[in-house]
Amino acid sequence: MTETKLTPKVPTKRIFTENQWTQEKLDQWKTEIVEYRQRCQSIFNRLQPELIKTHYNWYIVIEPEGGSYIIEQDKMNLLKKIRQIYPNKKTFLFQINETGVSDTL
Repeated sequence: MTETKLTPKVPTKRIFTENQWTQEKLDQWKTEIVEYRQRCQSIFNRLQPELIKTHYNWYIVIEPEGGSYIIEQDKMNLLKKIRQIYPNKKTFLFQINETGVSDTL
């Protein structure tokens, strides 16, 4: 007796076609992200020379709308604090070092 194999049927169309972005919307979103990062970067560049002396390799999260920031030595503790303080706001994380990069691939 031969056994039959069940092969999953792959859908031929996208499931949520109403959620597809146009190229203009995608470009606008990318521009907003770049502008947001530049605002955060300018605040970081202003704070970095002073903080690098006392908090080298610590983490800083910047919220550019109000210009506020939070510094913490442990990255996970900082992320927990940020979720409590700014639950619905975008923030940007930097590491206080020469480059500001927190992780590498």
